[in-house]
This record gives sequence, structure tokens and C-alpha cells, in this order.
Amino acid sequence: MRYLLKKIGIFLLTIFVISLLVFFAFQIIPGDPTARMLGTQATPERVAALREELGLNKPAAVRYINWLKDFIKGDFGSSFSYNMPVRDLLKGKLSITAALTGMSFLMVLIISFPIGIILANFAHSRSDRIAMAINQIIMSIPSFFIGIIFTYVFGLILKLFTPGDFIPHSSDPSKFWSYLFFPALAIAMPKSAMVIKLLRSSMVNQMSEDYVRTAYSRGNSRWQVLRSHVMRNAIIPVVTFLAVTLVDIIAGSIIIEQVFAIPGMGRLLMTSIIGRDLPVVQTIIMIISIVVITVNFIADISYKYIDPRIRFH
Repeated sequence: MRYLLKKIGIFLLTIFVISLLVFFAFQIIPGDPTARMLGTQATPERVAALREELGLNKPAAVRYINWLKDFIKGDFGSSFSYNMPVRDLLKGKLSITAALTGMSFLMVLIISFPIGIILANFAHSRSDRIAMAINQIIMSIPSFFIGIIFTYVFGLILKLFTPGDFIPHSSDPSKFWSYLFFPALAIAMPKSAMVIKLLRSSMVNQMSEDYVRTAYSRGNSRWQVLRSHVMRNAIIPVVTFLAVTLVDIIAGSIIIEQVFAIPGMGRLLMTSIIGRDLPVVQTIIMIISIVVITVNFIADISYKYIDPRIRFH
């Protein structure tokens, strides 16, 4: 219980620190959003009036406290650019990015675990060396470049999807998921290669431990030893890396949305940064940060149930 309370305290403190950084970082960046909103009609009088209307003339500390209170209540303010509540603006876009992230992460699990286990079973063989060389090449290719290749090959040449012709889930669920398939695969491929390498190495290292020799002496086959004994111990560093991988996938989703013209949260973030739409930018960064911190928190807690030694210490 003490361990759990300590982790919860760190979790809440981290979110508070990030909220400070997110809010005050945009207070020191040059540029006035009101001047951008008014455009050619930006006179000193109109800028001052709009700043008062938006509450930007109040001290930064007061604005931060009000913003944090509203954020906790689920009120994210109104967009400067779209003139609508940020909450309504994010509704559809958040679900798109969540679907893309979830699909990518699921692909990483489906691809990496079977291949990693198989390569560990045939470790140091010729086929293993060839597979690891290919794996290293895939691991070094950025997701956005894979996305560009997919767009050209599968979109423009093979016509398996139409680049830029995004179909919302409400219109056609099957076309929605099929359009996300290639962006998700572009994100998942280099991440899967990293997990494959780590899982294989971790399992190979465990194979030299004394408990493995004991398992063999009891008549277990190599596959039984890998599945029932080695996998449990080898999975611990992989769980840590999967948490990091999920964070990378979230960041990759923001970039890949630009490549495939997906109207998700990442694309909105980019346009909002350019337009200095502070309520939208702050909300999106806070949501992403909370998701990232939550993932790491869950990973930390799960160690106690994966490895009894951590529970003891």
C-alpha cells in the first residue's frame, strides 16, 4: 500500500508540474493571439478590448489557476480560431487519434511477440541472423518515411486506398478502419522491430540461467521451457519498453496524420500551434501528457504482479 500511495503521489505531482510548464511556456513565446484573430483590423483599441474579453489581460498566475480549475472540471475553454468550445472541437478528433494509436499498439503486440519468441527459439542460427539483419533495417526507418512509401505504393499504384479520402467512422466503419490500416502499420513496423530485438535478447539471456537447466532436467522440451519459464522473466524489461513504445506511438500518430491527411488530434495540434490557438494547444498537450503519465504509472504498478521479487523489495 505504501508503494502504491507513493506512486500515486508522484503521478499527481508530475501532472501538476506539467500543467505549469504547459501553461507558462506559451506565455513567454512571442506573438499575440488576439492580433492574429483580428488580422488587418487589429488596432490597439480592438486588441485591448479582445484581450479583456478573453481574459488575457489578467495576471498569468490568476489565469493559470482559473484554467486549471476549469480543466479539472472538464471545461477546456473556447478555441480562438474556431470560435467554439475546445471540448466539442476535440470530440471526433480525439477518437480518431485514439483509434489510430490503439490499432498501432495492437499491431506491435501481434507482430513482435510471435516473431520475437520464434527468433529466440532459433537463436544464433543462420535464419536468425538474416531475420535480425532485416529487423535492424526496419528499425532504422522512420515511420513517416514508411508512411510516404505506403501512400505511393498502396495508395497511388495499387489503389488499395485513396490518399486524403478519409472516411469517418459514422459514415462507414469498415472504410474507416481500412483507411487507418496503413498509417497504423507504418507506425507499428519500426516499433515492432525494436520490441522483437529486445524480447529475443531478453529470452536468449534467460536461457543461460540455472533455472532453465533445471527445467530441462525435468524433461521439458525447449518450447515448454520458453513458454512456461523463460517468457515470464524475459517479459519484465519488455513491459517497460512497451510503455515507452506506446508513448512513441502517440507521438508517431501526430506525425503520420500529416502524411495520410487524417483529421485527428495531431493534425489539429499542428494547425493550432501555427495559429497560436492557446486553449486548443494547451488542452491537447495536457491530454497527451496525462495519457503518457498514466501509461507509465500502470507499467510501474504491473511490475509487482509480474515479478514477485519486486513485490518483496
